Amino acid sequence: MEKSTKWRPVHLFEALIVLLIMLAIMGLGVIKFGLSPQTPVILVIALVIAWARVRGAQWDDIHGGIIDGIKTGIIPIFIFLLIGALISVWIAAGIIPSMMVFGFHLVSAQWFVPSVFLVCAIIGTSIGSAFTIISTIGIALFGIGTTMGINPALIAGAIISGAIFGDKTSPLSDSTNLAAAIAESDLFSHIRNLMWTTIPAFLVSLVLYTILGNGAATTNHLGKVQATLTTLNQNFTITWWAAVPLLIMLTCALLKIPAIATLLINIGWAIGMLYVEQPHIAVAKIATMIESGFVAKTGNASVDALLSRGGISAMMGTVSLILLTLALGGLLMRFNLIQTAMVPLAKRLKGTGATVTATILAGIGVNIFVGEQYLSVILPGKAFKATFNERGLANLALSRVLEDGGTVINYLVPWGVAAAFAASTLGVPTLSYLPFCFFSLLSPIFSILSGFTGIGLKRMPAVSAQPIED
Repeated sequence: MEKSTKWRPVHLFEALIVLLIMLAIMGLGVIKFGLSPQTPVILVIALVIAWARVRGAQWDDIHGGIIDGIKTGIIPIFIFLLIGALISVWIAAGIIPSMMVFGFHLVSAQWFVPSVFLVCAIIGTSIGSAFTIISTIGIALFGIGTTMGINPALIAGAIISGAIFGDKTSPLSDSTNLAAAIAESDLFSHIRNLMWTTIPAFLVSLVLYTILGNGAATTNHLGKVQATLTTLNQNFTITWWAAVPLLIMLTCALLKIPAIATLLINIGWAIGMLYVEQPHIAVAKIATMIESGFVAKTGNASVDALLSRGGISAMMGTVSLILLTLALGGLLMRFNLIQTAMVPLAKRLKGTGATVTATILAGIGVNIFVGEQYLSVILPGKAFKATFNERGLANLALSRVLEDGGTVINYLVPWGVAAAFAASTLGVPTLSYLPFCFFSLLSPIFSILSGFTGIGLKRMPAVSAQPIED
């Protein structure tokens, strides 16, 4: 679609004013007034549309921006719906309850929080999907931790941090592949280079979780744990066969089977387990669970609250936010608001540390203004690539910085797609777990330190570096 002939180029000051008003609306709406993110985002979309119309944009331009934005999210939306179905059938088939029972026996309360972080990080690296880790193993670990009386926000922070580490360091991760592709880096070289900032962030996070987790369980948790174990054993089939779906997931990851197929296979396996356990279960009952979620009726209020979740309908809040934020992102890109704010900054940068810092801040800014994790990699990557080359920095340096300031931050923005998913899946508000999501908080810090010290910052061969124009 061609833009209207009345459209005038956007100036930097104008772009900044619009973006700051957007930020004020979303920040006040979510943080000050405690609104769900959808309402402020709709208001911001209305603002951008009104601004565009005043400047001469036609409705075809506006509709085209919305469509272009939403198109990129069709597959993730479908994946979210399948995750909702997976959660409900995994609970009904006893898979998540079995994980909880075995977890109670295998993990000590003293080392529970760092163990959560490690388990999610290790399995996440094998699977390459933070969303899958949070919605499967994460739910089981969250149930164990809250039963022990540990702060739910601390547990959620450990789960999410471990899942993000796994997603960031796995060659199967969409975001890792995207960062390498945008910077034109070799994928495995990119992952190796990530270790310069990722390992320090991982180790410091592990130390912090160990310190905070020591003594985090309440003294009266043993009675509650025993009551929970009794309830789970009485109401669900607890079996080591519950580990098979995890093995299937790992196998699919190793075979590079796409996420949609992997989730469908796991849903089918769980339904098969359910029929083995309950041969006469009605098809309509399974369909209801898939559509509306599993409802636990154990008589134990704590267990019922933990395990009444899942279903396609439970994901619709996240899906609606994805649609809105993608639409907003499409409009901002169509009318060059984000690009106008970033490109002049990139041209004025002096020094390697400033370049890295500005790229990190740009990724954080896109997360805050748009709430979409992929755009937080794509837009800064395109805006700062030439600047990195002028500074003599290799593509590997750019791809690492894009990861450190991009997708990991989306989990900290209340209206971000990843944050909305994590908050709704675990039942902990983003602003509650944010202070404990250490890996996301530390990754950009270590990246900026690398930029100023030069440690681990890959450079081009001297002959390839281009002169810098003042």
